[in-house]
Amino acid sequence: MWIMMRRFCIFVGMIGLILIASGLVLAQEAEKQQPEYGWQKELIGGLNFTQTAFDNWAQGGENTLAWQINVNGKAARDEKKYKWDSAGKISYGMAKLGDIESRKSVDEIRLESVFTYLLGTYVNPYVAASGETQFTTGYEYTDDSKVEMSNILDPGYFSQSAGFGYEPVDEFKTRLGFALKETITRDYPAPYADDPETEEVEKIKAEAGLESVTDFSKSLIGGILLTSKLELFSNLKGLDEIDVRWDNIFSAKISKYIDVSLNIKLFYDSDISTERQLKQALTIGLTYLFL
Repeated sequence: MWIMMRRFCIFVGMIGLILIASGLVLAQEAEKQQPEYGWQKELIGGLNFTQTAFDNWAQGGENTLAWQINVNGKAARDEKKYKWDSAGKISYGMAKLGDIESRKSVDEIRLESVFTYLLGTYVNPYVAASGETQFTTGYEYTDDSKVEMSNILDPGYFSQSAGFGYEPVDEFKTRLGFALKETITRDYPAPYADDPETEEVEKIKAEAGLESVTDFSKSLIGGILLTSKLELFSNLKGLDEIDVRWDNIFSAKISKYIDVSLNIKLFYDSDISTERQLKQALTIGLTYLFL
């Protein structure tokens, strides 16, 4: 019991540090505006394309072709006593280098919905649910072969949580609550869902613990917009078993339809790898606002 309490205190302490840091950044609270009740919707689509071709080029080089489609949507309903925020993200892209067959460069489907009951303060109770998977088969490539390692809903990640959220200003909000997290698989239970310490092959893994989600957005110098989302989940079994997903996007609008963005994503899950995983993507392409 003492070990569980200590781990709980450490986890809560980490959340406290996040709140303190955010308080320093947002030292001056924005003036409250008259709320606009009802639905607010947004749907943005983007297409990025890169192509390079060589013909009798003395300096050498490889023909390249890469493309990526991004669709981001939001739907928010604000009322006097509650607010309901939902968001979805779809990303898919392929890349081809020289004579090598086209390979997937990005593949993500992510949905999240948060319902908050407003008490008239900065701290309000909420319930939330999220899901994440991919479109097509993922491969691990070697010099002369490829091995399948993932597919749609294989794995699929789902979570449900309830707790309290804190939103002092529009640019910053965080929530902390008890959560259930499920990982489902079909053909690839290892390393996503299977417990190597048992003889049975588990295709579904369910965990209970604490979840923290922090969203931060801020306009920087030069018209650059920073959007950051930090997600932590702890099953309270140990510090090395705290799952971390930190997604950061720096974006800037060059013209009405052309954007440039830098995406840096950090991921850690000790069940998949004992080392942190890092992904970086710099893109420039067409962006269109549908809603």
